[in-house]
Amino acid sequence: LQGLDATVLRDGLRYLLTGNAVLTRLWIYDNLIGDAGALGLGEGLAANKALTELDLGSNQIGNAGAVGLGEGLALNATLTKLYLGSNQIGDAGAARFGECLEANTTLRELYLEGNQIGDAGSVGLGKASATLTMIWLDNNVVTDAGAVGWMAGSSTV
Repeated sequence: LQGLDATVLRDGLRYLLTGNAVLTRLWIYDNLIGDAGALGLGEGLAANKALTELDLGSNQIGNAGAVGLGEGLALNATLTKLYLGSNQIGDAGAARFGECLEANTTLRELYLEGNQIGDAGSVGLGKASATLTMIWLDNNVVTDAGAVGWMAGSSTV
C-alpha cells in the first residue's frame, strides 16, 4: 500500500469495507496508509456490517485520520477491537475521536499506545469509555492530571 496516490488509497480502502459482509478481521499493520487511508477506512466503517477487528498500528495516522475513523465508528455497530498503536495521533485527534465514539456502543478494546496523546486527548477519550473494557494509552505523554481528567469524563470508572 506504500507509495499509492492518496486518492486511490482512500477510495480503495473505503471500497474494501463498504458493503463487505464477509471480512471480519483486517490487519493493515505497518503499511504507512497515513491520514488518507484512515479517512477511507472511516468512510467504509460507517457502512460496514461485518468487520469486528481492525489493526492499523504503525501507519503514520495523525489527527485527521483519527477523526475520520472516529466519525465512521460513530455509525458502525460491529467493530469490537481497534488497534491504533505507534501512529502520530495527538491531543486534537484523540479528543475528537473520543467525542465521536460517544455514539458507538460496540467497541470494547482500543489500543492507542505509542502515539503523541497528552492530557487534553486523554480527557476527550474519557468520553468514549462507556462501552470500552480495555484502553491502552502507554507510551504517550499523559500526566496525572490527564488521567484524572479521563476518569472525570468516563462513565465507567
